Order: sequence, then structure tokens, then C-alpha cells
Amino acid sequence: MTDTTDDILSLLPSRLKEARRAQGLSLEAVANLSGVSRSMVSQIERGESSPTIATLWNLTRALQVDFAGLLDARAAEDRIDVLRAREVPVIDNKSAKCSIAILSPPEDVGGHEVYDIRFAPQGALVSAPHGAGTVEQLTVLDGSVEVTSGAAQDRLLPGDTARYPADVAHAITATEGAARVFLIVKSG
Repeated sequence: MTDTTDDILSLLPSRLKEARRAQGLSLEAVANLSGVSRSMVSQIERGESSPTIATLWNLTRALQVDFAGLLDARAAEDRIDVLRAREVPVIDNKSAKCSIAILSPPEDVGGHEVYDIRFAPQGALVSAPHGAGTVEQLTVLDGSVEVTSGAAQDRLLPGDTARYPADVAHAITATEGAARVFLIVKSG
């Protein structure tokens, strides 16, 4: 084996473990999704077993990671992925009097989403229930907002943070003038 091959094989266990944890999956869940036994997944993650190409393929598909990227030694290099302000996708919702900047990568949709929302006076973002177990965390940056989740309701001022179920009808409303909030949506 070459030094490069040895480097790749030494990185593989930690890369697979990182990918599994990033998806929030247990060893059992990965085994069920991939068809690879739980004990084999565990051995591979501990570096006690080298997977066949077929096994590695099944694991990367179950973990929704790029096969080539997982093996690319350069992927382990220190790096910073930057989304420049001019590249941030923004949804202007004129009827709700708000604009929603999408700060999370597209692949995070339905998992862990991050938004910067700016409300015009009396702007309101009213949402139907998301999937079971979904939770939102909202921090007010400017102005004040009223958050409603089901029958619960609270007013938030700059610096306040609220966590609330989003698997029920919920809303964010600018109560006194313009407002800006930072919103994290974590699917259950």
C-alpha cells in the first residue's frame, strides 16, 4: 500500500463516525439503513475492520455522504466554508411583510435549518405544523416579536431567546415596528 492509501484508511473510521453522528443516527439505525451488521459498523468505526467496497458503498448511501469525498484525503484539511452575504438566498414574502435569508446549506433542509428573518412593521410569519418533534429556537436581534406556538404566546425583546414546539401551528409577529430574528429549526 502507498502512504496515500494508508492515510485514507486511517481517516475512514473517524469520517464514517462523524457522518453517522452528523445525521444523528445510532449504530443500529445505520445497520438497518445500510444492511451492514451493527457489529461490523462498530468495528469499522473503531478501525478494527476494513470494509469492502460494497460495504463502504452501502454505508455511504445510508449516511447520505459522498463516497469519493469520504475517501479524499484533502477533505480532512482545515477549512472554512463561507457563504458570502451576496450569495445568501433570500425569500421576500411580501404578503407576510418579511424577508427570509436562508443561512443553512441546502442539504440541511428537513434537519437543522438556520434563518435570518427581517419583518416590516406588523409583519407576521404564520406556519402550519411541521413534522412531529420539530422545535424552533428564535433569538430577537432587533425590535420586538410575539411568538405563538399552539395556545402558548409570549412577547420577546432584543436578546431574548425562545424555544418552542413547531409541530403545532405557530407564528412570529413583529409587534412594534420592524424586527429582526435569528431562527433555528430542528426537525424531530
